[in-house]
Amino acid sequence: MNFSFRLASFIMLMGTASFFSPGHAAIQSDQLMTIGGEPVDKEELIYLISKGQGDAPVQGGLSRAEFEENLELFINYKLKVKEAEAMNLHQSEEFLREFGTFKETLIAPYLIKNSLEEGELRKAYSRMQEVIRASHILIQFPPNASQEDSLIVLRMALKLKSEVESGADINELAPEYSDDPSAKVNKGDLGYFTALQMVPAFEDAVYNMQPGEISSPVLTNFGYHIIQVKDRRPNPGQVRVSHLLVRIDPENPNGEDLAKRKVADVYTEIQKETTVWEDIVKNYSEDPSTNQKGGLLPWFTVGSMIPEFELMAFSLTETGEISPPVKTQYGYHILRLEEKRPLESFDNLEKSIRSKILRASRSSLIESQVMAIQKSRYSFDENEANVQKISTLLADSAPTSFDSKIAESDLGSTVLFSIQDEVYNVDDLLDFKTYRERIPEGNSFEDWYQAFVATSLNLAEEKDILTNNKSYQMTLKEYRDGILLFSLMNQEVWQKGILDSLGQRNFYKKNQDNYLWKDRIEAFIVKVLDINKAAEAKAFMATKNLNSDIKKDFAASLEAPSPLAYQSEYGLLEIEDHPVLTLAELNKEYQEIEANGHLHLILLGDLVKAGPKDFEDIRGLVIRDYQEYLDQSLTARLRTKYPVQIDPGAKEEAFIALNQ
Repeated sequence: MNFSFRLASFIMLMGTASFFSPGHAAIQSDQLMTIGGEPVDKEELIYLISKGQGDAPVQGGLSRAEFEENLELFINYKLKVKEAEAMNLHQSEEFLREFGTFKETLIAPYLIKNSLEEGELRKAYSRMQEVIRASHILIQFPPNASQEDSLIVLRMALKLKSEVESGADINELAPEYSDDPSAKVNKGDLGYFTALQMVPAFEDAVYNMQPGEISSPVLTNFGYHIIQVKDRRPNPGQVRVSHLLVRIDPENPNGEDLAKRKVADVYTEIQKETTVWEDIVKNYSEDPSTNQKGGLLPWFTVGSMIPEFELMAFSLTETGEISPPVKTQYGYHILRLEEKRPLESFDNLEKSIRSKILRASRSSLIESQVMAIQKSRYSFDENEANVQKISTLLADSAPTSFDSKIAESDLGSTVLFSIQDEVYNVDDLLDFKTYRERIPEGNSFEDWYQAFVATSLNLAEEKDILTNNKSYQMTLKEYRDGILLFSLMNQEVWQKGILDSLGQRNFYKKNQDNYLWKDRIEAFIVKVLDINKAAEAKAFMATKNLNSDIKKDFAASLEAPSPLAYQSEYGLLEIEDHPVLTLAELNKEYQEIEANGHLHLILLGDLVKAGPKDFEDIRGLVIRDYQEYLDQSLTARLRTKYPVQIDPGAKEEAFIALNQ
C-alpha cells in the first residue's frame, strides 16, 4: 500500500460514520439500543448526560423522570444524526473541512507533544520563582572546526575550569580568555536572569548548581561555557523606574570627571524638598527618549536591563525613593522607583511562556523528544543500510529528480523503515513528497526523509489515540455528530422555517386560534414616580385628546425635563392581565388609579373586541412556531423511518451508572 493511499485511508477513517458508530470495535460496549438496526452504546448516553451535568451533578443524583427525559432527547439526537448520514452530509466538502479543523484542535491535548510542552511550561514557571546571577567564560569553535579542533576547545575549557576551582577569579580570567564580546566590559558577569532568558543547555546547567559551584564545560551553539553561579534568590517580579542620565563624552579626556561632577551636582539638587523630579529630568537628563516624560521607563523584569542599572532598580524599596548615581556603559544614572509588582500567576504568564518555549531551539528539543518517544512506543525499526544506499544515490540530486533517479535504479520497493510492523518504502516517500504542501527546510533527501519519518510517526500516534483512547473517541464523536446535527437542522428546520413563506402562511392559517388578540383598548397611561410632579401630569392630561402623538408630546413636555418622575405607555393594549387596565372603568375617558403603590393617570379610547392577529404583525412568532413544528414533524418521521429498540437491562445499568 503506497503512502498516499495509506494517508487518504486514514483521513477517510477519521471522517466516516461507520468508524464512529458505537457498534465499532474501538468503542464497543453493551448496547443500549438499536436505531434502524444500528447499535448505540450506553457509554455514549452516560458520557453526554454526565458532561451536561458538569462538575456539580444534581444533588441526590438523577431522578428517574430526568433520566427518561434525557433518554428521549438522546434518541431524537441519534435519529437526526442517522438521517444526516443517510443524506450523505458527512461526505460534503463543508463537513469535511469543518470536521478536519475540529480534529486538529481536539486531538492536541492527547498528543505526546502536548504533554511535553505542558511539562516544559510548568518547569519554566517553577524556575521563574528564582533569579540567578552567574559569570561565564565562553570558548568558541573555530570556523569549520574539525574533530581535533573540538577536542582542543574542550581541553581549554577544562583547563580554565581547573584554574577557577584552584582559586582563580572567573571574572579576572573572562576578559583574557572568553570569546563572549561582552566580557571585555562585564568581565563575564551576566548579572541576574531567570528561566527562558538563556539557551536551554545553559539554563539547565545553572538551575542545577548552587552559589559558588563551577560547571563542567557546557556545550551550546555558541561553544563551551565554564559557568560559576554567584547567587540565587527569589524572583522580585517587575519594577518600573524613571531615570536621569548624564552621558560621558568619549571624545573628551576629562569626560568622565565632568560627568561625575555634573551628576553629583544634580543629585544634590534632587535632595532639596522644593525640587520637582520631572523638572530636573527635563532640564538635565541626556536621554532624549525619556527626558520630556519624567524619565519614565517601561516595566521590566530581571535580565531585561544591563546588570548595574537593574541591580540598582531592584534594590529600591519605597515608591518615590531616589537612588545614588550608578555608572553603566551609557553614563551615570539617577533612578526613582515608581512601582513594583510580584511575579505574575501561571495563568497570566502561560501564553508568554508558551510562545518562548515554542521558539526554534526549545521547539526542536521538544520535537526530538517526541520523536524518540514515538519511535519507542510504536516499534520504529529503520533499515539503516537501505537508507544509506538511497541517501548516497540522491546525495547530489535536486528533489525534482528524485523520482526519475529511483525509477532508473528500480529501488522504489526498497524498505526504509517499519512502524508497528507496517512497512514504508521509497515509493511511499516519493508519494509523501508529491502530496506534501510545504517543502522542508534544506530540501535535501535527508530533510525529506526526516519529514517523512516524523509525519509517519505522527499518523501512527493519532491512529493509536483514535483506536485506544476512549475519552478522545467520545469527544471526537460528540463534535462530529454535533456538526451533522447542525447541518441537518439548518437544512430541514431553521432555514426552511425562515425561507418557506408559503409554509409559514399555511401554518398560520391552520393554527390561527393560537394567534388571537384578547379584548383591547386604545390607552395612554402615565405612571407617576414622583408624586410632587403629579399636578403637572394631570394638567397635561386634562388638555389633551387621545391620539398617536400623545406619548411623544408628553415625553417632550414633561419626561425630558424630569426623566425620573414618570413612566408612560401608549397603544392598543390587551385588557386582561394588565395591572392597571383591569382596574379601570372602560367607558370612562379619563381616570386616576392607584396600583402597586403608584398613581396612574389614564386616557382611554375605543374598545376593540378579541380577534385574530395580522400575519405580518406576528411573522417572527409564526416563524419560531413553524420551526418548532418542522422539528417535531422531522422527529416523528424519523421515529417511523428508523425503529428504536431499547435494551431494558442496559438502560437500567446506564441509570445506575449516572447515579453512582
